[in-house]
Amino acid sequence: MQQPGLIIHQEPQMDQPRLVLGFSGWMDGGDVATGTVGYLIRRLDAQPLAEITSEGFYILNMPGMMEVAALFRPHVRIKDGLIQFMGLPTNSFYYHAPTRLILFVGREPNLCWDRFAESIFQACHRFSVRRIYTIGSVSSLVPHSREPRLLCTVSSQPLRESMQHYGVRFTEYEGPASTVTYLTYKAPRHGIECINLIATIPAYVQGSNPRCIEAMTRRLVGMLQIELDLSDLRAVADEFERRVGELVQQQPELAKKVSKLEEDYDNEVFESELGDLKQWLEEKGIRLD
Repeated sequence: MQQPGLIIHQEPQMDQPRLVLGFSGWMDGGDVATGTVGYLIRRLDAQPLAEITSEGFYILNMPGMMEVAALFRPHVRIKDGLIQFMGLPTNSFYYHAPTRLILFVGREPNLCWDRFAESIFQACHRFSVRRIYTIGSVSSLVPHSREPRLLCTVSSQPLRESMQHYGVRFTEYEGPASTVTYLTYKAPRHGIECINLIATIPAYVQGSNPRCIEAMTRRLVGMLQIELDLSDLRAVADEFERRVGELVQQQPELAKKVSKLEEDYDNEVFESELGDLKQWLEEKGIRLD
């Protein structure tokens, strides 16, 4: 059996590249993590660099109700009796030498976080990466018509001081941890800096959110000091915001609550003071996790 671990495809020359990680799963609401990294891979025409084998890191079958099991089983597509696609987990590194970027997109592991993290850090040491940026998102009371706030967790006090210049809010949280938090916690032991960036996304907007992907990409590119025209991404984000606005206006009750949310958001009212909207969202089956 193949053992879990890092497989290197090529070893390009790069001067202390930065690693940007995006995982699907726990903290990828609105596709902000995978959407941001995926956009950069496509836009920069980044090339395959390495991969982490999936064997031993994932639960592919969970006993119980079909609705639960379906969340774990690989997606398959069969046509005329022939298997055309089997969606097994993938974890791939790409690189773009001119911008000194290594980009990783993968699926958050269910098992053996320690060994998975070691594979990430092994790649960092192999390619002389000294800083990791991880991307994530969390549902919040954010209006779709406003810039999402950016929360930040860092691996050291000096990093916290340097990130203050970017208008981020430092995370206040207690609860279940994600893989990116685990990586941030472990990074100092490997001599690596880690910055975890989390976009707050509208809880009442389901599915992929181009507006939040654009906001995260724009701010990340600024931090990385990369010259990149994002006008195509901005156009998609503007159209998305317009369509969501039209749909909100078709539901008077929601429109009224979003209008109040916009006012409170602009006036920096904390989420704890917005109990009415929270309760309304919960009644509609939308939780703020």
